[in-house]
Amino acid sequence: MVDKKAISLLKELCESFGPTGFEREASRIIKTYVKSFVDDIATDKLGSVVFKRRGTADRPRVLLAGHVDEVGFVISGIDKKTGFLNFNPLGGWWDQVLLTQRVIVRTRNGDIPGVIAAKPPHLIPLEEQKKVVEKTEMYIDVGASSQKEAEEMGIRIGDPVTPWSPFSLIKDGKVAMGKAFDDRIGALIAIEAIRRLNEEKVKHPNTVFGAATVQEEVGARGAMTVAHMVDPDVAITLEVDIAGDVPGIKAYEAPARMGKGPSILTFDKSMIPNQPLKDFVINTAEEKKIPHQLSQVARGGTDAGKIHISRAGCPSIVISVPTRHIHSHVGLLSLEDTENAIRLTVELVKRFTKKVVSDFTTI
Repeated sequence: MVDKKAISLLKELCESFGPTGFEREASRIIKTYVKSFVDDIATDKLGSVVFKRRGTADRPRVLLAGHVDEVGFVISGIDKKTGFLNFNPLGGWWDQVLLTQRVIVRTRNGDIPGVIAAKPPHLIPLEEQKKVVEKTEMYIDVGASSQKEAEEMGIRIGDPVTPWSPFSLIKDGKVAMGKAFDDRIGALIAIEAIRRLNEEKVKHPNTVFGAATVQEEVGARGAMTVAHMVDPDVAITLEVDIAGDVPGIKAYEAPARMGKGPSILTFDKSMIPNQPLKDFVINTAEEKKIPHQLSQVARGGTDAGKIHISRAGCPSIVISVPTRHIHSHVGLLSLEDTENAIRLTVELVKRFTKKVVSDFTTI
């Protein structure tokens, strides 16, 4: 099972402030944490953190990427009479999950708590109550009564906003609950895989790079710069998967189930994985008896969508932790799935020799 040190890091990361484009707090936590077990740390000019552990050979270069940004909001206006805050989304939000949720507005004067609200249902005609309230009709209430009051609190257009959602463990510590699992869990897996390589003195015939990428939720922008910077020969993107074990979802829409092992992505909108690499990952999981699931996401995408077409191309795969209720204030995931994702990642790094990786692209 994931050890206490890793769980403590996950809690710190998930409770940190880091919506898309404003990831520095979370990135600094990672940069500090990895110092003791990596050979080198660098950053790109977007803010992604890249950390390297040398193996017995410079190449192949193995990239383990998890994005550190979370979905959030940005202040777009302040109502002159009421002080209520208008906002735009950073990343994808479903309108129905927003109302009455608490948020944190980060201002030049510090963090300010608020709540997402809209016109009370008591004042809405019955026929209109059946309609979904859209984001454009919502506002953030920070307790101000005018634009002047809000501005005196330090609020201005462009300030970032993140959900407020404390991290906790449930089900006898087997399930984690909180915000930002998409994709702090992926960053954690990359970090912990490299930590284990170091602490267990595991030899690996390559050089491995971990990366906490930024701005994935708005187009995998950090993945582009990191891939250019690292120039990987093979890449594993570490992510959340949509757990389909909730009411109303058909098995073919979201095959992965929480607690049944990490998922290996066979297809998504942004990438068809390298097929020899996909088979290699599946065979490794089967050989090491690591629980796993095959998955697909017809409409989504990940950092792998950019990494696999970087430079002359890079064989890429996505390994994910099935997570319930992503892109909301509260998600749930299995720490056993997380542990098995770390195990599988370590096993793959150990096996990525120059010949194995070269064979992924031999025609």
